[in-house]
Amino acid sequence: VQLQASGGGLVQAGGSLRLSCAVSGRTFSSYAMGWFRQAPGKEREFIAAINWSGGGRYYADSVKGRFTISRDNAKSTVYLQMNSLKSEDTAVYYCAAGRTYIGTTVRQYEAWGQGTQVTVSS
Repeated sequence: VQLQASGGGLVQAGGSLRLSCAVSGRTFSSYAMGWFRQAPGKEREFIAAINWSGGGRYYADSVKGRFTISRDNAKSTVYLQMNSLKSEDTAVYYCAAGRTYIGTTVRQYEAWGQGTQVTVSS
């Protein structure tokens, strides 16, 4: 399976961005999908995950209420809508595919996208 993330960019604090991750190579609907981020000098951290149908979602406390994960199985794409962005949201954002119902750790995902940079200016 191959993942291609897009949608990152530079945004002012309080603004919004929507990330997309297009998946190819295997049956998209058989995968749970997740978003992680990694800031310079820090470990990759879990942000959000969604199960294969979209009926189950889970968020890190740091983004709950501001970010929304969704998926379109017909388009083999997962999204991350990010609102009320803060400077501490600045990081490279990665999408990932895995078999765990809703994985929250790096080890639970078997395929990763290349990352897209999100920079929030204060």
